[in-house]
Amino acid sequence: MKDFPVHVLRGVAQVDFMPSALCGLLFTAALFSADWRFGVYGLLGTAVATAAARALGQRGEAVEAGLHGYNGCLVALGCAAFLDPDSPATAVVAALGAAVSVVLAAGLTALLDTWRLPVLTVPFCLTATAVTLAAPAFHRLAPAAAVAPAAAVPAAAVPGLSWDQLWHGFLANIGQAFLLPQWYAGLLFLAGLVAAGRLAALAACAGSAVCLLTAWALGAPGEAVGQGLYGYSGVLVALALGGGVFLARDRWSTGYALLGAAAATVLTPAFTALTAPAGGHALTWPFVVTTLVFLAAVPAIPRLRRL
Repeated sequence: MKDFPVHVLRGVAQVDFMPSALCGLLFTAALFSADWRFGVYGLLGTAVATAAARALGQRGEAVEAGLHGYNGCLVALGCAAFLDPDSPATAVVAALGAAVSVVLAAGLTALLDTWRLPVLTVPFCLTATAVTLAAPAFHRLAPAAAVAPAAAVPAAAVPGLSWDQLWHGFLANIGQAFLLPQWYAGLLFLAGLVAAGRLAALAACAGSAVCLLTAWALGAPGEAVGQGLYGYSGVLVALALGGGVFLARDRWSTGYALLGAAAATVLTPAFTALTAPAGGHALTWPFVVTTLVFLAAVPAIPRLRRL
């Protein structure tokens, strides 16, 4: 148990596939820089999920690497973003949802292992979608009072990108994986990636740039692009496919990852429309769908090699 805080920090870092406690520490600093409540909820969700995985007898190496904590982190952050973070009821739901995400991950792993596909953030997406759909039925689960812009693309905005929207969006694309649009939080997340591995940081930067280019080329609203609402899933795709996580690093996997990042950018507003009954929160569904499809295709593409 003395190493439990290290396992929790690794769980925070595993949102971006990094099994590094130093990276997790910088990621946690980024959460607190945006709002102290986000920092508390992120640590709460990761700690509960990590403890639940240990209590359920999950494989020790996976628990220690943080692989059972990252979905709990995101579930709790989703509660803080979409519900009132000051309500005790929200904290209870965040903790419960984090624990449930461990069970969902175990069940999904049993299903997806047949095709050698990872669970990714599917437990977070399922749990957060369920919570946002159920919240109106519980008067103690009030909607959030704009702690941070939710990951939902504005329906009406003027196309075109200003310089501020461009560089803010570049960093916000990295931060919105944690539901944070602040550029300085994105900068701290990028610093965490650099601390964990420079190649991963380069993959995230390349993915963010491709997402910006794709959004601009298609005429996406500048305000939404500047908040990272089009690019966060693409950054995660770039890390998964081009960061040495699931595919061997070479020029082919790099190009494949950037193609996936562009695809996820296009999918994001589609998922926003599909999730309109739950508040229009696309969450990381575009990342999940893109990555699973691209990984499923790898056996049929001779130039790519799974790790």
